[in-house]
Amino acid sequence: MAVFVRNDALDTNPPEGDQYLTVNGSDWLFTVAAVYAISFVTLYGLTHVARSGERFFHYLFLIATFTGAVSYFASGSDLGWSLVAQADNVADYGATRQIFFTKYINWVVAFPTTIIALGVLSGVAWATVAFHVALSWAWVISYLVGAYVTTNYKWGFFAAGTLAYLLLAIGTLTEGRRAAIRVGSARDYTLLAGAANLLWLLYPIAYGLSDGGNRLGLTSAFVWFGVLDVLLVPGLAFAFVVLSRGWDYNKLNIAFTQYGRVTTAAFPEKQQPSVAAGGVAETTV
Repeated sequence: MAVFVRNDALDTNPPEGDQYLTVNGSDWLFTVAAVYAISFVTLYGLTHVARSGERFFHYLFLIATFTGAVSYFASGSDLGWSLVAQADNVADYGATRQIFFTKYINWVVAFPTTIIALGVLSGVAWATVAFHVALSWAWVISYLVGAYVTTNYKWGFFAAGTLAYLLLAIGTLTEGRRAAIRVGSARDYTLLAGAANLLWLLYPIAYGLSDGGNRLGLTSAFVWFGVLDVLLVPGLAFAFVVLSRGWDYNKLNIAFTQYGRVTTAAFPEKQQPSVAAGGVAETTV
Protein backbone atom coordinates (compact mmCIF):
# COMPACT_ATOMS: atom_id res chain seq x y z
CA MET A 1 0.00 0.00 0.00
CA ALA A 2 1.46 3.32 -1.06
CA VAL A 3 2.11 5.87 1.64
CA PHE A 4 1.83 9.54 0.75
CA VAL A 5 3.53 12.10 2.94
CA ARG A 6 1.53 15.30 3.34
CA ASN A 7 3.37 18.47 2.45
CA ASP A 8 2.95 20.68 5.50
CA ALA A 9 5.65 23.23 4.56
CA LEU A 10 3.09 26.01 4.17
CA ASP A 11 1.65 25.24 7.59
CA THR A 12 5.07 25.68 9.14
CA ASN A 13 6.04 28.64 6.95
CA PRO A 14 2.79 30.32 5.91
CA PRO A 15 2.79 32.43 2.71
CA GLU A 16 1.54 36.01 2.45
CA GLY A 17 0.29 38.44 -0.17
CA ASP A 18 -2.14 38.31 -3.07
CA GLN A 19 0.18 36.21 -5.23
CA TYR A 20 1.58 33.52 -2.96
CA LEU A 21 3.00 30.01 -3.04
CA THR A 22 0.36 27.25 -3.03
CA VAL A 23 0.65 23.65 -1.88
CA ASN A 24 0.81 22.49 -5.51
CA GLY A 25 3.57 25.00 -6.15
CA SER A 26 5.46 23.76 -3.10
CA ASP A 27 5.10 20.15 -4.30
CA TRP A 28 6.52 21.15 -7.68
CA LEU A 29 9.47 22.95 -6.11
CA PHE A 30 10.31 19.93 -3.95
CA THR A 31 10.14 17.77 -7.09
CA VAL A 32 12.63 20.02 -8.88
CA ALA A 33 14.86 19.96 -5.77
CA ALA A 34 14.78 16.16 -5.94
CA VAL A 35 15.78 16.23 -9.63
CA TYR A 36 18.73 18.44 -8.75
CA ALA A 37 19.70 16.22 -5.81
CA ILE A 38 19.54 13.03 -7.90
CA SER A 39 21.59 14.74 -10.61
CA PHE A 40 24.18 15.76 -8.02
CA VAL A 41 24.48 12.21 -6.67
CA THR A 42 24.68 10.75 -10.20
CA LEU A 43 27.34 13.23 -11.29
CA TYR A 44 29.32 12.54 -8.14
CA GLY A 45 29.20 8.83 -8.93
CA LEU A 46 30.35 9.48 -12.49
CA THR A 47 33.43 11.30 -11.22
CA HIS A 48 34.68 7.94 -9.89
CA VAL A 49 34.42 6.24 -13.27
CA ALA A 50 35.69 9.13 -15.39
CA ARG A 51 39.16 8.87 -16.86
CA SER A 52 41.92 10.26 -14.73
CA GLY A 53 42.37 13.99 -15.19
CA GLU A 54 39.11 14.34 -17.13
CA ARG A 55 36.69 15.40 -14.40
CA PHE A 56 36.63 19.14 -15.00
CA PHE A 57 33.03 19.27 -16.21
CA HIS A 58 31.90 16.81 -13.54
CA TYR A 59 33.20 19.03 -10.75
CA LEU A 60 31.89 22.19 -12.38
CA PHE A 61 28.30 20.98 -12.59
CA LEU A 62 28.44 19.34 -9.17
CA ILE A 63 28.56 22.86 -7.73
CA ALA A 64 25.58 24.00 -9.80
CA THR A 65 23.39 20.96 -9.06
CA PHE A 66 24.13 21.16 -5.34
CA THR A 67 23.25 24.86 -5.26
CA GLY A 68 20.09 24.23 -7.25
CA ALA A 69 18.95 21.48 -4.88
CA VAL A 70 19.40 23.75 -1.84
CA SER A 71 17.73 26.70 -3.59
CA TYR A 72 14.67 24.75 -4.68
CA PHE A 73 14.36 23.07 -1.30
CA ALA A 74 14.31 26.51 0.34
CA SER A 75 11.70 27.78 -2.11
CA GLY A 76 9.54 24.67 -1.66
CA SER A 77 9.70 25.22 2.09
CA ASP A 78 8.36 28.76 1.51
CA LEU A 79 11.62 30.32 2.66
CA GLY A 80 13.81 32.98 1.08
CA TRP A 81 11.18 35.47 -0.07
CA SER A 82 9.97 39.02 0.46
CA LEU A 83 6.51 40.49 0.06
CA VAL A 84 6.71 43.23 -2.59
CA ALA A 85 4.04 45.67 -3.74
CA GLN A 86 3.32 45.46 -7.46
CA ALA A 87 3.07 48.31 -9.95
CA ASP A 88 1.30 46.48 -12.79
CA ASN A 89 -1.92 44.49 -13.23
CA VAL A 90 -2.95 45.05 -9.63
CA ALA A 91 -6.67 44.75 -10.36
CA ASP A 92 -6.39 41.34 -11.99
CA TYR A 93 -3.46 39.72 -10.17
CA GLY A 94 -3.23 41.47 -6.81
CA ALA A 95 -1.31 44.31 -5.24
CA THR A 96 1.38 42.23 -3.49
CA ARG A 97 3.49 39.30 -4.56
CA GLN A 98 5.94 36.94 -2.92
CA ILE A 99 9.34 37.51 -4.54
CA PHE A 100 11.65 34.54 -3.99
CA PHE A 101 15.25 35.72 -4.02
CA THR A 102 16.36 32.07 -3.75
CA LYS A 103 15.90 31.53 -7.47
CA TYR A 104 18.17 34.50 -8.24
CA ILE A 105 20.83 33.05 -5.95
CA ASN A 106 20.55 29.82 -7.92
CA TRP A 107 21.02 31.71 -11.21
CA VAL A 108 24.11 33.51 -9.87
CA VAL A 109 25.73 30.06 -9.74
CA ALA A 110 23.94 28.27 -12.59
CA PHE A 111 24.52 30.80 -15.37
CA PRO A 112 28.29 31.22 -14.76
CA THR A 113 28.67 27.43 -14.52
CA THR A 114 27.22 27.05 -18.00
CA ILE A 115 29.32 29.95 -19.28
CA ILE A 116 32.57 28.54 -17.89
CA ALA A 117 31.80 25.12 -19.38
CA LEU A 118 31.12 26.67 -22.79
CA GLY A 119 34.19 28.88 -22.54
CA VAL A 120 36.49 25.99 -21.73
CA LEU A 121 35.02 23.89 -24.53
CA SER A 122 35.48 26.69 -27.06
CA GLY A 123 39.01 27.55 -25.99
CA VAL A 124 38.37 31.30 -25.71
CA ALA A 125 40.68 33.37 -23.53
CA TRP A 126 40.03 33.33 -19.79
CA ALA A 127 39.47 37.10 -19.97
CA THR A 128 36.55 36.45 -22.31
CA VAL A 129 35.14 33.82 -19.95
CA ALA A 130 35.42 36.27 -17.03
CA PHE A 131 33.66 38.97 -19.09
CA HIS A 132 30.79 36.62 -19.92
CA VAL A 133 30.47 35.55 -16.28
CA ALA A 134 30.31 39.23 -15.25
CA LEU A 135 27.59 39.82 -17.85
CA SER A 136 25.53 36.97 -16.41
CA TRP A 137 25.84 38.46 -12.93
CA ALA A 138 24.79 41.88 -14.25
CA TRP A 139 21.81 40.20 -15.90
CA VAL A 140 20.64 38.36 -12.79
CA ILE A 141 21.28 41.21 -10.36
CA SER A 142 19.44 43.68 -12.58
CA TYR A 143 16.43 41.37 -12.65
CA LEU A 144 16.61 40.88 -8.87
CA VAL A 145 16.68 44.63 -8.22
CA GLY A 146 13.84 45.14 -10.67
CA ALA A 147 11.73 42.53 -8.89
CA TYR A 148 11.97 44.57 -5.68
CA VAL A 149 11.13 47.94 -7.27
CA THR A 150 7.51 48.88 -6.53
CA THR A 151 7.08 51.34 -9.43
CA ASN A 152 7.36 51.11 -13.20
CA TYR A 153 11.01 52.11 -12.89
CA LYS A 154 11.54 48.35 -12.57
CA TRP A 155 11.46 48.13 -16.37
CA GLY A 156 14.69 50.11 -16.52
CA PHE A 157 16.40 47.30 -14.63
CA PHE A 158 14.70 44.78 -16.90
CA ALA A 159 16.14 46.58 -19.93
CA ALA A 160 19.62 46.65 -18.39
CA GLY A 161 19.54 42.97 -17.53
CA THR A 162 18.23 42.00 -20.94
CA LEU A 163 20.99 44.03 -22.61
CA ALA A 164 23.55 42.09 -20.56
CA TYR A 165 21.92 38.84 -21.74
CA LEU A 166 22.05 39.96 -25.39
CA LEU A 167 25.77 40.78 -25.11
CA LEU A 168 26.32 37.37 -23.52
CA ALA A 169 24.38 35.64 -26.30
CA ILE A 170 26.36 37.45 -29.01
CA GLY A 171 29.65 36.53 -27.36
CA THR A 172 28.88 32.85 -26.87
CA LEU A 173 27.37 32.39 -30.34
CA THR A 174 30.02 34.26 -32.33
CA GLU A 175 33.37 34.62 -30.58
CA GLY A 176 32.92 31.31 -28.79
CA ARG A 177 32.16 29.43 -31.98
CA ARG A 178 35.14 30.94 -33.82
CA ALA A 179 37.42 29.80 -31.01
CA ALA A 180 35.81 26.35 -30.99
CA ILE A 181 36.64 25.92 -34.67
CA ARG A 182 40.33 26.48 -33.88
CA VAL A 183 40.40 23.71 -31.25
CA GLY A 184 38.21 21.28 -33.20
CA SER A 185 35.14 21.37 -30.94
CA ALA A 186 32.86 23.43 -33.18
CA ARG A 187 30.19 20.74 -33.66
CA ASP A 188 29.61 19.99 -29.99
CA TYR A 189 30.07 23.63 -29.00
CA THR A 190 27.44 24.80 -31.48
CA LEU A 191 25.00 22.21 -30.16
CA LEU A 192 25.55 23.06 -26.48
CA ALA A 193 25.80 26.84 -26.91
CA GLY A 194 22.69 26.82 -29.09
CA ALA A 195 20.74 24.87 -26.46
CA ALA A 196 21.92 27.17 -23.65
CA ASN A 197 21.01 30.32 -25.56
CA LEU A 198 17.61 28.97 -26.54
CA LEU A 199 16.86 28.37 -22.86
CA TRP A 200 18.32 31.74 -21.83
CA LEU A 201 16.04 33.45 -24.38
CA LEU A 202 12.99 32.25 -22.44
CA TYR A 203 14.12 33.67 -19.08
CA PRO A 204 13.42 37.34 -19.94
CA ILE A 205 9.96 36.36 -21.20
CA ALA A 206 9.15 34.41 -18.03
CA TYR A 207 10.52 37.20 -15.83
CA GLY A 208 8.56 39.87 -17.69
CA LEU A 209 5.32 37.97 -17.07
CA SER A 210 6.03 37.05 -13.45
CA ASP A 211 8.25 39.08 -11.12
CA GLY A 212 8.31 41.91 -13.63
CA GLY A 213 4.80 42.38 -15.02
CA ASN A 214 2.76 40.50 -12.39
CA ARG A 215 0.76 38.72 -15.11
CA LEU A 216 1.62 35.14 -14.18
CA GLY A 217 0.68 33.40 -10.94
CA LEU A 218 3.44 32.30 -8.60
CA THR A 219 2.90 28.57 -9.14
CA SER A 220 2.72 28.93 -12.94
CA ALA A 221 5.90 31.01 -12.90
CA PHE A 222 7.73 28.44 -10.82
CA VAL A 223 6.69 25.69 -13.23
CA TRP A 224 8.12 27.72 -16.13
CA PHE A 225 11.36 28.56 -14.35
CA GLY A 226 11.68 25.03 -12.96
CA VAL A 227 11.55 23.47 -16.42
CA LEU A 228 14.08 25.97 -17.74
CA ASP A 229 16.43 25.44 -14.78
CA VAL A 230 16.30 21.65 -15.02
CA LEU A 231 17.07 21.72 -18.75
CA LEU A 232 19.82 24.31 -18.30
CA VAL A 233 21.75 22.73 -15.41
CA PRO A 234 21.08 18.98 -14.97
CA GLY A 235 20.23 18.65 -18.67
CA LEU A 236 23.35 20.38 -19.98
CA ALA A 237 25.45 18.81 -17.22
CA PHE A 238 24.83 15.30 -18.50
CA ALA A 239 25.21 16.47 -22.11
CA PHE A 240 28.64 17.91 -21.29
CA VAL A 241 29.72 14.82 -19.34
CA VAL A 242 28.65 12.40 -22.09
CA LEU A 243 30.09 14.42 -24.96
CA SER A 244 33.31 15.19 -23.08
CA ARG A 245 34.41 11.56 -23.44
CA GLY A 246 35.26 12.34 -27.05
CA TRP A 247 37.09 15.63 -26.45
CA ASP A 248 40.84 16.15 -26.52
CA TYR A 249 41.62 17.69 -23.15
CA ASN A 250 45.10 18.64 -24.32
CA LYS A 251 43.72 20.80 -27.13
CA LEU A 252 41.28 22.35 -24.68
CA ASN A 253 44.22 23.01 -22.35
CA ILE A 254 42.46 21.43 -19.37
CA ALA A 255 44.42 18.19 -19.05
CA PHE A 256 45.33 17.62 -15.40
CA THR A 257 47.79 15.16 -13.93
CA GLN A 258 49.20 14.55 -10.48
CA TYR A 259 51.75 17.23 -11.37
CA GLY A 260 49.04 19.78 -12.13
CA ARG A 261 47.80 21.18 -15.42
CA VAL A 262 49.69 20.13 -18.55
CA THR A 263 49.42 21.29 -22.14
CA THR A 264 51.06 18.44 -23.99
CA ALA A 265 50.30 14.80 -24.51
CA ALA A 266 53.40 13.82 -22.51
CA PHE A 267 52.04 13.19 -19.03
CA PRO A 268 54.86 13.46 -16.43
CA GLU A 269 53.71 10.47 -14.39
CA LYS A 270 53.99 8.25 -17.47
CA GLN A 271 57.71 8.93 -17.73
CA GLN A 272 60.41 6.92 -15.96
CA PRO A 273 60.26 7.52 -12.18
CA SER A 274 63.70 9.12 -12.03
CA VAL A 275 62.85 11.58 -14.83
CA ALA A 276 59.34 12.38 -13.51
CA ALA A 277 60.82 13.18 -10.12
CA GLY A 278 63.05 15.80 -11.68
CA GLY A 279 66.25 13.80 -11.41
CA VAL A 280 68.73 12.70 -14.02
CA ALA A 281 67.58 9.76 -16.09
CA GLU A 282 69.50 6.58 -15.39
CA THR A 283 71.11 4.75 -18.27
CA THR A 284 69.67 1.31 -18.79
CA VAL A 285 72.26 -1.31 -19.61
